Amino acid sequence: MRLLSVNVGRPTPSPSAGGPGGLTGIDKRPVEGDVHVTDPGAKGVGGSGLAGDAVCDLRHHGGSDQAVYAFAREELDAWQRLLGGRELANGAFGENLTTAGIDVSGALIGERWRVGDELLLEVTSGRIPCRTFADHIAEEKWIRRFTEEAVTGAYLRVIEPGTIRAGDPVEIVHRPDHRVTASLQFRAVTTERTLLPSLLAAASALHPEALRKAREYVAAAGGREAGAGH
Repeated sequence: MRLLSVNVGRPTPSPSAGGPGGLTGIDKRPVEGDVHVTDPGAKGVGGSGLAGDAVCDLRHHGGSDQAVYAFAREELDAWQRLLGGRELANGAFGENLTTAGIDVSGALIGERWRVGDELLLEVTSGRIPCRTFADHIAEEKWIRRFTEEAVTGAYLRVIEPGTIRAGDPVEIVHRPDHRVTASLQFRAVTTERTLLPSLLAAASALHPEALRKAREYVAAAGGREAGAGH
């Protein structure tokens, strides 16, 4: 398992961008050399965890629980086939890390990855597609197609900061004792809300917004579905 590329974005105009001046950082490109990764701070204040990577819309992107976005090269290859052979370069989905040999969408919430010698990351959630993503990809009905496939990649928080570069090994050093994957979390908060109670098994490792939705769903059901999905 390894890191194929480290990708960062510069602010670029987008018709649907929510950032100041209509800018977005979704156009990520591979970079050479070392990139330092740290906890950027709370959502709304902190942006990307990667030095030199732009997050323009702090209301919806970035912050500690979305500090790093990863997508598997294998999943990009599958999307290439679904899109009729369209070439998708590393970083095409706005991911910071393009990996090889890791089931990223199937990663467990709370799963921890050691990247290189220093960086320790923890999976928090899948990625919800937005209008800016759709404009960037420029494929018809993209949000619906991405949602139906539920091949989401994964957001990660920074547990231990560190410096990484393309070619670094990626090691899964902890897998929690539950079955809540990034893809399942995504389905629960988008198309299959009856899965929301099952998210509670991931507890505080889960992205806080998803955890809140799961708790609200269970509370509205009077706690009757708290054990559903196990």
